[in-house]
Amino acid sequence: MTKPDDLLPIGLEDALPARAATITRAMRDVLKAMDSHGYDRVRPPLIEFEQSLAGRMEGVATRRMVRFTDPESLRTLALRADMTVQVGRIAATGLADAPRPLRLCYAGDVALLKADQLDPARQRLQMGAELIGSDNVAAAIEAVTVALDALEAAGVTGLSVDLTLPDLVDTLAEDALPLADDKREAVRRELDMKDAGALKAAGGDAYLPLLYATGPFDEAIEKLAALDAGGVLASRIAALREVAGTLGDRVRLTLDPSERHGFEYQSWFGFTVHASGARGALGRGGTYAIKGSDEAATGFSLYMEPLLEVLGTDNGEQRRTVFLPEGHDRELAARLRGEGWRTVAANAESDDAKALGCTHVFEGGEPKPL
Repeated sequence: MTKPDDLLPIGLEDALPARAATITRAMRDVLKAMDSHGYDRVRPPLIEFEQSLAGRMEGVATRRMVRFTDPESLRTLALRADMTVQVGRIAATGLADAPRPLRLCYAGDVALLKADQLDPARQRLQMGAELIGSDNVAAAIEAVTVALDALEAAGVTGLSVDLTLPDLVDTLAEDALPLADDKREAVRRELDMKDAGALKAAGGDAYLPLLYATGPFDEAIEKLAALDAGGVLASRIAALREVAGTLGDRVRLTLDPSERHGFEYQSWFGFTVHASGARGALGRGGTYAIKGSDEAATGFSLYMEPLLEVLGTDNGEQRRTVFLPEGHDRELAARLRGEGWRTVAANAESDDAKALGCTHVFEGGEPKPL
């Protein structure tokens, strides 16, 4: 019987065996794929000083963090809400003298004070890779490629990638489509919301054509190029074409140049990965700068929850598990485990091998099918 004290807070849940097994396998496959591209894993702490977590990236909101006072230093601590900022700190401090570009990857839980409407989870498993010291086209191509390789290694199919230019408004507002500083945030917001009426009301009439430069990449990039009369976006458009050319027909490729949701600290390039069967994005990435060191970087983050929507938690395969009766030969059992078997030892005569999930029983010195 479940008691009120047994209930978990809103936005938190247990991962039971089947789900936990899928999470573990997927995380292992993702990290292995990142390692194969030369990314070394780091494991930052779950808790840091609030100021450190907020001070390394633009757009990091401390109001979303779970915060409390450190009884030792009396300073405000916070549970991490994004591991990317921690990798930035590591690169700027402990690995400041390491050769560049520096390739680091990570996997760990992050926590939010309050969930949002699109994603009710307040604890999430975040995985990702960061290329520190470079934000050129080659780095952008590498980030997208590694993200796709990692997801495919975990078993995801039907992938699509949406490209964006997070600093588009600021780039155009400087000269090509002049816009006062106090109007830029509103214009960015309404472009992101795809609200033509609100965009005009915000003083962004000249930016209306951007609402229609979206869709399949080949069509959308031509529309964007046609709008770039002054050539201020020429280098970015050329870079997007190069990224798309590298990906070829590997994935479905789209472009939404004014997309800002989820790109609070990215600079000239951003991308979102989707998959058929997942309601939300599997991951996001792009170029950015690490505050404090002002070092350029390119990377991405993947999230387990939408990944599980695609993978499910039951692959239909029952693992080879042998039931070991009381008094079994322990050396032979150890040998079986060394050969890849999973063993379940009897604790009492009444133990039922099949009920315990076993596929075999150990008899006559060898596993026999149930």
